[in-house]
Amino acid sequence: MIKRWLGTITLAAALPLLLASSTRSGAPKEQTVVFAGGCFWGVEAVFEHVKGVSSAVSGYAGGSTRSPTYEQVSSGRTGHAEVVQVVFDPAQVSLEELLQVFFMVAHNPTERNRQGPDVGTQYRSAIFYADASQQKAAQAYVAALAQKKVFRQPIVTEVVPLDVFYPAESYHQGYLERHPDQPYIIINDAPKLEHLRKAYPALYRVPPQ
Repeated sequence: MIKRWLGTITLAAALPLLLASSTRSGAPKEQTVVFAGGCFWGVEAVFEHVKGVSSAVSGYAGGSTRSPTYEQVSSGRTGHAEVVQVVFDPAQVSLEELLQVFFMVAHNPTERNRQGPDVGTQYRSAIFYADASQQKAAQAYVAALAQKKVFRQPIVTEVVPLDVFYPAESYHQGYLERHPDQPYIIINDAPKLEHLRKAYPALYRVPPQ
């Protein structure tokens, strides 16, 4: 629950951005980055509510099994993590702003191989970068968080290259929007959206249906 893990954040987290936001002119029309931060239902919902994000798709990455199923990934034996593929327009939202949302809203980057009630390597914290510029930005952001001691515990987020992204089954897509009254969603994920709305109103939007 977001209120519980926010207790690990220091007052330095009040900084608007740890790194200067990359320029929003002259960039490619759309870029893609993949985030892993626990159960993909909540992570997907958070990024769907960020301005400039055109697509947030739940899926699997980081393992060796080809075209894995949810049951296979949930076993913890495929090496895959539950991830969200985020497609965004850098003219509207920068990668640095997405990283801020990832670290400060979408999950707790100090929990190793778990998020809240979900335990296992499939729930690890990771950024799967698409190219060298994303790698550099992600590593610099993690270093800035550590240097400013934003979190009281060490950050365990992996920064690794993306090999293959496998979309998850259709019933996982848009899960929070379709099941807002499910207890798991109410307890673990709805507070993240409220935190995004209150802490980053300039980035928050109501996604199109």
